[in-house]
Amino acid sequence: MSTDIPVEKAAVNGIRTAFGLGGVIALIVGILILVWPGRTAMVVAAIIAVYAIVGGLVYAGLGIFSKAMGGWSRIGHIVLGILFVVAGIIALSNLGATTAWLAVFLGVLVGIMWIVEGVVALTTLSGAASKGLTIFFAVLSIIAGIILIFAPLWGAVVLWWILGISLVALGIVQIVRAFTFKSL
Repeated sequence: MSTDIPVEKAAVNGIRTAFGLGGVIALIVGILILVWPGRTAMVVAAIIAVYAIVGGLVYAGLGIFSKAMGGWSRIGHIVLGILFVVAGIIALSNLGATTAWLAVFLGVLVGIMWIVEGVVALTTLSGAASKGLTIFFAVLSIIAGIILIFAPLWGAVVLWWILGISLVALGIVQIVRAFTFKSL
């Protein structure tokens, strides 16, 4: 009796495992966002801060140890590395303020993007199949963007909740897909 698994069955098992694992991770992160939104946001801020420190060390290391770069390039890498490390340390030293600042920053950024998206939609009005729907979308996008710019923290909180709800729903769907996926 052979213990070899056919290639297709192994591929299907791998896909099912990936679906299941991705679904479980999405479900867990979504639940964490919904149950502990502030703490989960702080964890995300901490991950970004640690990433800045690691990235800074890499930049500084490149500047110090790279013999292929010119002098100014090496100095630039070292300075950038030091700035990243300092920013990461400052962010880690006050995670509450960092989390709030990131939320406000993202709220304003999304607000600006929605305004720009609304304006761009208006510029494509002449080629739109449904002018009424395009105008509705543009006006809604611009109004939502303005609201986010004037209340970025509130907007970020709402977007965070929507992310949590979406991750829970998508995680459940992905887990179901893992159990129902049959063949390539």
